[in-house]
Amino acid sequence: MTKISLTAARDLAVRVLLASGVSEPNAEPVARGLVAAEADGLSSHGLLRLPAYADQALVGKVDGLATAVVERTATGTLRIDAKDGFAFPAIDLAVEEGAALAEQAGIAGVAIHKSHHAGVLGRHVEAAAQRGLVALAFTNSRSAIAPWGGKVPLFGTNPIAFAAPRRDRPPLVVDLSVSKVARGRVMVAHARGEPIPGDWALDAEGRPTTDAAAALAGTMLPFGDAKGAALALVVEILAAALTGSAFGFETSSMFDAEGAPPRLGQLFVFVAPRRLAGEGFADRLEMLISAVLAQPGTRLPGQRRLESRTRAEAEGIDIPPDLRADLERRAGLR
Repeated sequence: MTKISLTAARDLAVRVLLASGVSEPNAEPVARGLVAAEADGLSSHGLLRLPAYADQALVGKVDGLATAVVERTATGTLRIDAKDGFAFPAIDLAVEEGAALAEQAGIAGVAIHKSHHAGVLGRHVEAAAQRGLVALAFTNSRSAIAPWGGKVPLFGTNPIAFAAPRRDRPPLVVDLSVSKVARGRVMVAHARGEPIPGDWALDAEGRPTTDAAAALAGTMLPFGDAKGAALALVVEILAAALTGSAFGFETSSMFDAEGAPPRLGQLFVFVAPRRLAGEGFADRLEMLISAVLAQPGTRLPGQRRLESRTRAEAEGIDIPPDLRADLERRAGLR
């Protein structure tokens, strides 16, 4: 692995995107999102994605010049057309406009359509929580999970994220996919030639496998078995049907430049706590968190992420040498 500072990594990512025909207003939030994932120890959603993003921009699978458009559809709802562009700038707009609307209406719902890969979903709800809001987010993805009892991928791994503001502390963030692990972790194992645990995925014949390539050709296992598959269905409805976006089985891969724009969807719900709980929300939340942490061996969700972020800010991040070389070549530095 090779070490690079967060600032240098963001600059490199921006240069790669600009060289691929992406506008600076779009390149900046995409670079920030990918490098933030690296800082949080989530490399499956980090710079590993950048070559595919760049290739997709070059061929028009994602429109690197798009400007998302927001429409107020009701007292507490917004609809954002990402215009087949990157998800990051559209989501930044959703957080900014949705937060303002939630402060007025108490609760705001924001639907994004004609969108792209959302990156680490927890990062977006964390941004809303830093504004004092409770936030929920849902996104669908390329089909990777079969309906329970089936063998053909139909639902995406379909992440769910939640965040709540805390007093004088970083927000509480819960970020999970409905698969036992994110599919990106299988992609990382495949790229490194490493096996995967036998309870992550099934091959194309529905058999457990430790072969990452066979897993990518098969299906991911949902957490909680039938319950996880049911939750994948719920997220597909919320993120795709409710936003007017493509279902996981209709969309193209996020990992190559083949096919049409993916047109994924994201749904955000923002809540102003004081509109529902008065001024008591912060005290009640801290009481609950204290009760959790009072038990030996417990920790809050996201603690490792925060520790990784602090370390990365001081020491930089590690990325594979061949990935760095590829990015520097794309940026015109080699």
